Amino acid sequence: MNLSYALIGCGRISPNHIAAAIDNDLDIIALCDIESNNMEDKILKFNLSEMTHKYTDYKDMLAKERPNIVAICTESGKHGQIALDCIEAGCNLIIEKPITLSLEEADEIIAKAKDKGVKVCACHQNRFNKSIQKIREAVDKKRFGRLFYSTAHVRWNRGYEYYARAKWRGTWEQDGGALMNQCIHNIDLLRWMMGDEIIEVVGMTDKLNHNYIDAEDLGIALIRFKNGSYGIVEGTTNVYPHNLEETLYIFGEKGTVKAGGESVNVIENWQFSDLLDDPEEVMMKYHEKPPNVYGFGHKPLYADVIEAIKNDRQPYVTAEDGRRALELVLAIYKSAAEGVSVRLPMEKCSTIDFKGRFDERVVL
Repeated sequence: MNLSYALIGCGRISPNHIAAAIDNDLDIIALCDIESNNMEDKILKFNLSEMTHKYTDYKDMLAKERPNIVAICTESGKHGQIALDCIEAGCNLIIEKPITLSLEEADEIIAKAKDKGVKVCACHQNRFNKSIQKIREAVDKKRFGRLFYSTAHVRWNRGYEYYARAKWRGTWEQDGGALMNQCIHNIDLLRWMMGDEIIEVVGMTDKLNHNYIDAEDLGIALIRFKNGSYGIVEGTTNVYPHNLEETLYIFGEKGTVKAGGESVNVIENWQFSDLLDDPEEVMMKYHEKPPNVYGFGHKPLYADVIEAIKNDRQPYVTAEDGRRALELVLAIYKSAAEGVSVRLPMEKCSTIDFKGRFDERVVL
């Protein structure tokens, strides 16, 4: 019997979730969005059956449908409360990035999921890129030797029309800026590859070119990991005239790797002293060209969550992983706002803490 599935939030990213649900044979029993047109569009696009019910109130949907899996794809600032309500209803979750905008809410989600015995997956689908899986395999096998440092670059473009289409974007209450929205996937990969445990973060952020948003359009950070390695983050939505690249470099004692392309779907450099594989073959084999920056990772992420539920194990990308990515972005924000080095771990912090950080936004 297929697991039942419902989607809350039918905006920009929702087609990737619906397609992944269909490809994994989930029974799509409900869609929920405050705008009925958003649901109608998706029902037509994916030729969903009359058995897919529509709701404008997610609490009503939870009470009537009781789905096995719920995907949360609303504004980021609403993720936390919706997740807690879904967990209370006994639903397993896939939560779009970021898992929430508050460390306190993230901790509530983690604790409540454990108490209720449900699975929660943070939707960092780029971990499933073929290129990233190959690099992670090299990390796990310690082919790099001692890790020296890693750099994550997101050099993208987001203009007025992007923000005007959804007024929550770029606000501290519901989104954050370039680092929290556009860059958090690559920030997640950097932390995951380099050992997760961070000692301190030094960050700078600014709003250079988007006077109609609240948050940053440029973020730069230095990271010191507990294992003695370092990280560098550069994220911006100011690149002219369109998205340029998303890259992840890893430099070690015995290896150098670069993943690139528009969303780290391509291995562009592969050098190891052990000579276990041919660099040209690796670069040719681990080379994907997705139609957009969302990549191909949603389908395998969904497959993993389904398997985790059926086998009663944790998902490959856990709620704790989502919290770690969130924590690193918030640490950069805090360092930039206070002009100090920030020590980790952090217990309390939210994007709301930085409200008013930059000049007044121009009303869209």
